[in-house]
Amino acid sequence: MSSLEDDTAAIAEQERLLVFDRFDSDEAWALGERLRRLASERGLPVAIDVTLHSMPVFYTALSGSTADNARWVRRKRNIVLHFLRSSYAVGLRLAQQDATLEEKFSLSDTDYAAHGGSFPITVAGVGCIGAVTVSGLPQREDHNLVVAVLAEMLGHDAQKIALAP
Repeated sequence: MSSLEDDTAAIAEQERLLVFDRFDSDEAWALGERLRRLASERGLPVAIDVTLHSMPVFYTALSGSTADNARWVRRKRNIVLHFLRSSYAVGLRLAQQDATLEEKFSLSDTDYAAHGGSFPITVAGVGCIGAVTVSGLPQREDHNLVVAVLAEMLGHDAQKIALAP
């Protein structure tokens, strides 16, 4: 298997495992706060967004992030809300097919970015109800940061399910 195929399979497993029994605006705020705390401790220049049902619930921009990160957040989040998959999974699948969002789905780069950092918020028996997004690091690191905090919240070993560096 190629590394693209390995990563695609690993992300599918992350999406299968990282599912909440329940999730509301209080959980969304707690998720955002955990991400912010971890990013602050590591001195990461990121923007963090948690959106439920297309409504913003949590947003913060840490020192060193820029207005461009807010645009990346919106575009990556749009991928999750459109495909109900992680933005990195969609990007890797397109890379495997040597295709672009515009070619394959008629989606503009102005509004969509198939780059790592946005992950579906999924509730068992319900499906995807929103997205958690980080922007400011290389896409694989954005993705891994989100997965680490989701895994912690859900009682999974983040190192076991993280993508290899």
